[in-house]
Amino acid sequence: MAVKMRLMRVGKTKSPYYRVVVMDGRAPRDGRYIDLIGRYDPREEPSLVEIDADKAADWLRKGAQPTEAVSKLLEVSGALTEFKVRSGRIHTVGGSAGAEAAPVEEASAEEASTEDASSDEGDAAAPEAEAAAAGDTDDSEVDEASTEDE
Repeated sequence: MAVKMRLMRVGKTKSPYYRVVVMDGRAPRDGRYIDLIGRYDPREEPSLVEIDADKAADWLRKGAQPTEAVSKLLEVSGALTEFKVRSGRIHTVGGSAGAEAAPVEEASAEEASTEDASSDEGDAAAPEAEAAAAGDTDDSEVDEASTEDE
Protein backbone atom coordinates (compact mmCIF):
# COMPACT_ATOMS: atom_id res chain seq x y z
CA MET A 1 0.00 0.00 0.00
CA ALA A 2 1.49 3.36 -1.08
CA VAL A 3 0.88 5.86 1.69
CA LYS A 4 0.75 9.53 0.74
CA MET A 5 0.52 12.78 2.64
CA ARG A 6 -1.85 15.07 0.77
CA LEU A 7 -4.48 17.76 1.00
CA MET A 8 -8.15 16.90 1.50
CA ARG A 9 -10.53 19.66 0.45
CA VAL A 10 -13.34 20.64 2.80
CA GLY A 11 -15.46 23.77 3.03
CA LYS A 12 -18.24 25.08 0.86
CA THR A 13 -18.16 26.24 -2.75
CA LYS A 14 -15.59 28.98 -3.43
CA SER A 15 -14.38 28.74 0.20
CA PRO A 16 -11.66 26.11 0.18
CA TYR A 17 -10.22 24.80 3.40
CA TYR A 18 -7.83 21.87 3.47
CA ARG A 19 -6.86 19.14 5.89
CA VAL A 20 -3.36 17.70 5.64
CA VAL A 21 -3.91 13.95 5.86
CA VAL A 22 -2.11 10.65 5.46
CA MET A 23 -4.01 8.27 3.22
CA ASP A 24 -3.69 5.41 0.77
CA GLY A 25 -2.48 6.73 -2.58
CA ARG A 26 -5.30 4.91 -4.43
CA ALA A 27 -8.06 6.49 -2.33
CA PRO A 28 -10.10 9.38 -3.74
CA ARG A 29 -9.14 12.95 -2.81
CA ASP A 30 -11.85 13.34 -0.19
CA GLY A 31 -11.99 9.67 0.80
CA ARG A 32 -11.18 7.97 4.06
CA TYR A 33 -7.86 8.93 5.59
CA ILE A 34 -5.51 7.14 7.97
CA ASP A 35 -4.37 10.11 10.07
CA LEU A 36 -5.05 13.84 10.24
CA ILE A 37 -1.77 15.73 10.75
CA GLY A 38 -2.74 19.34 10.15
CA ARG A 39 -4.79 21.96 8.37
CA TYR A 40 -4.31 24.67 5.77
CA ASP A 41 -6.53 27.69 5.12
CA PRO A 42 -5.38 29.69 2.07
CA ARG A 43 -8.10 32.34 2.44
CA GLU A 44 -6.77 33.82 5.67
CA GLU A 45 -4.21 36.62 5.46
CA PRO A 46 -1.51 35.33 5.98
CA SER A 47 -2.39 31.76 5.10
CA LEU A 48 -2.97 29.49 8.09
CA VAL A 49 -0.67 26.45 8.21
CA GLU A 50 -0.94 24.20 11.27
CA ILE A 51 0.91 20.91 11.08
CA ASP A 52 1.80 18.56 13.94
CA ALA A 53 5.56 18.22 13.35
CA ASP A 54 5.88 15.06 15.45
CA LYS A 55 3.16 13.22 13.54
CA ALA A 56 4.52 14.42 10.19
CA ALA A 57 8.07 13.33 11.03
CA ASP A 58 6.75 9.96 12.24
CA TRP A 59 4.88 9.34 8.98
CA LEU A 60 7.86 10.47 6.90
CA ARG A 61 10.04 7.99 8.82
CA LYS A 62 7.53 5.26 8.03
CA GLY A 63 7.85 6.05 4.31
CA ALA A 64 4.83 8.22 3.52
CA GLN A 65 5.43 10.32 0.40
CA PRO A 66 4.22 13.94 0.55
CA THR A 67 2.70 15.51 -2.54
CA GLU A 68 4.28 18.65 -3.94
CA ALA A 69 1.81 20.97 -2.18
CA VAL A 70 2.15 19.18 1.15
CA SER A 71 5.94 19.16 0.96
CA LYS A 72 5.85 22.97 0.57
CA LEU A 73 3.53 23.26 3.58
CA LEU A 74 5.80 20.95 5.60
CA GLU A 75 8.76 23.17 4.68
CA VAL A 76 6.88 26.31 5.76
CA SER A 77 5.89 24.77 9.09
CA GLY A 78 9.42 23.45 9.72
CA ALA A 79 8.36 19.80 9.98
CA LEU A 80 10.29 18.72 6.87
CA THR A 81 13.48 20.42 8.04
CA GLU A 82 13.13 18.82 11.48
CA PHE A 83 12.73 15.41 9.84
CA LYS A 84 15.81 15.93 7.66
CA VAL A 85 17.90 16.98 10.66
CA ARG A 86 16.81 13.96 12.71
CA SER A 87 17.46 11.55 9.85
CA GLY A 88 20.91 13.04 9.21
CA ARG A 89 20.21 14.45 5.75
CA ILE A 90 21.01 17.98 6.97
CA HIS A 91 24.10 18.64 9.06
CA THR A 92 23.67 21.30 11.73
CA VAL A 93 26.55 23.21 13.23
CA GLY A 94 26.44 24.11 16.91
CA GLY A 95 24.33 21.25 18.17
CA SER A 96 24.37 19.99 21.75
CA ALA A 97 28.02 18.86 21.52
CA GLY A 98 29.11 22.33 20.40
CA ALA A 99 27.17 23.98 23.24
CA GLU A 100 29.00 21.88 25.83
CA ALA A 101 32.41 22.66 24.34
CA ALA A 102 31.93 26.45 24.28
CA PRO A 103 32.06 27.06 28.08
CA VAL A 104 35.31 25.09 28.35
CA GLU A 105 36.93 27.30 25.72
CA GLU A 106 35.69 30.46 27.47
CA ALA A 107 37.08 29.27 30.81
CA SER A 108 40.51 28.57 29.32
CA ALA A 109 40.49 32.01 27.67
CA GLU A 110 39.71 33.66 31.04
CA GLU A 111 42.57 31.75 32.71
CA ALA A 112 44.97 32.88 30.00
CA SER A 113 43.94 36.51 30.42
CA THR A 114 44.43 36.38 34.22
CA GLU A 115 47.87 34.82 33.74
CA ASP A 116 48.82 37.61 31.32
CA ALA A 117 47.62 40.27 33.76
CA SER A 118 49.58 38.79 36.68
CA SER A 119 52.80 38.59 34.65
CA ASP A 120 52.44 42.29 33.69
CA GLU A 121 52.17 43.43 37.33
CA GLY A 122 55.55 42.03 38.33
CA ASP A 123 56.91 39.46 40.74
CA ALA A 124 55.54 41.11 43.90
CA ALA A 125 51.90 41.00 42.78
CA ALA A 126 52.01 37.41 41.58
CA PRO A 127 52.24 35.72 45.03
CA GLU A 128 49.41 37.92 46.36
CA ALA A 129 47.19 37.00 43.41
CA GLU A 130 47.95 33.31 43.85
CA ALA A 131 47.23 33.51 47.59
CA ALA A 132 43.93 35.32 46.95
CA ALA A 133 42.94 32.75 44.35
CA ALA A 134 43.77 29.91 46.72
CA GLY A 135 41.83 31.58 49.56
CA ASP A 136 44.92 31.87 51.82
CA THR A 137 44.39 35.39 53.13
CA ASP A 138 45.32 36.47 56.60
CA ASP A 139 42.27 37.75 58.53
CA SER A 140 44.38 40.27 60.45
CA GLU A 141 45.51 41.92 57.20
CA VAL A 142 41.89 42.25 56.04
CA ASP A 143 40.82 43.78 59.41
CA GLU A 144 43.73 46.28 59.37
CA ALA A 145 42.90 47.33 55.80
CA SER A 146 39.23 47.92 56.67
CA THR A 147 40.07 50.02 59.79
CA GLU A 148 42.57 52.15 57.86
CA ASP A 149 39.93 53.05 55.26
CA GLU A 150 37.56 54.39 57.96
